[in-house]
Amino acid sequence: MLKFGPAGNCITFYESGYKHTYEAPKWLSEQGLDAYEYSFGKGIKLTDDTARKIAEEMKKYNIEVSIHAPYYINFATPTDEMAEKSYGYVLDSLKKLRILGGNRLVVHPASQGKMTREEAVSLAKERLTILKDKIIEAGFGDMYICLETMGKSAQIGTYEEILDFCTIYDKYIPTFDFGHINALTQGTLKGYDDYKKIIERSIDVIGLERTRLAHIHFSKIEYSAKGEVKHLTLEDTVYGPEFEPLAQVAKEYGLCGVVISESKEYMARDAKILKDIYQSIK
Repeated sequence: MLKFGPAGNCITFYESGYKHTYEAPKWLSEQGLDAYEYSFGKGIKLTDDTARKIAEEMKKYNIEVSIHAPYYINFATPTDEMAEKSYGYVLDSLKKLRILGGNRLVVHPASQGKMTREEAVSLAKERLTILKDKIIEAGFGDMYICLETMGKSAQIGTYEEILDFCTIYDKYIPTFDFGHINALTQGTLKGYDDYKKIIERSIDVIGLERTRLAHIHFSKIEYSAKGEVKHLTLEDTVYGPEFEPLAQVAKEYGLCGVVISESKEYMARDAKILKDIYQSIK
């Protein structure tokens, strides 16, 4: 069974009178949710003491916690010095993830920059191979690195590229951000067959077991010719994608990872809508 939750604290959390993330697990449980993604997108600022406090509450209410690593990680950076910083961001995030009691770290793999796409993908793959060794040496070999599909044409991370990266190491699993995939491909996720194609391709490349464990981000996203523009809520009727056909595919293939709602501002509300849709599929 999939678990569902928000990326961070939404408007309704604060409107309910709560202020601190350590209060989120109880609130999420009351909403019928069972997952939460903590963001280090703009930097790793969480103290160990606060992380322990959050972890205690997550465990108490049976909420599966993941972390999103800093957005500025780039394994296709031209310099080895900058690559070392990216390795450090991943390892530092894993240290906090251990304290939080989770085992899933979401990572944006790379940006193309001034390289050709082929050069950037090749360099990112080399660096992700080095990262694997650093992760194991640091004692985090039990953690999943969830490499995310990206939504802009200048970013490295089509679902094919992500699946190829995942062949490097059995603890690399995909984060299928279906809003990103839809934005990058100009609205191609229309129905059951479109989602099934991606899941079956994943099974072909990394096998059924790791595909079932895949991390999932879901939101409707406005897009332009270059891909992602901004996140929307499930109320949007223009851009998509729709969740119902993905829920059907998830049930059929036995996906059992985590679905994180990244809707604008109303992540928890939309996470519950996603969960209700999923549970309605027979």
